[in-house]
Amino acid sequence: MIAAAIFFIHFLFATIIFTKKWQDDGLSSAFLNVALILILFAVGWTITSLLAKFIMEPEGLDLYFDRDTFSLTLLTFGESVFYKKYYKEPATASDKEKQ
Repeated sequence: MIAAAIFFIHFLFATIIFTKKWQDDGLSSAFLNVALILILFAVGWTITSLLAKFIMEPEGLDLYFDRDTFSLTLLTFGESVFYKKYYKEPATASDKEKQ
């Protein structure tokens, strides 16, 4: 159940980014951003699965929090840090004056 929620969060995020980039930059930029999200998800899940294999047993901590769910949780935290920096609005001249 936790894994399904994490997949849904990723799907929702990709949909939001697709819509935002489509409105701001065009359709090609929207598809490129979704492709970036998909590639980072696939590669990141592979890397966090390798890390999770060293940290915990396949059964995990509970019925709903096995090793795959743990690796997805690690991935989600890592991606959230990266995406907050990557999709941050650029500072304008008026924002720099306030600092």
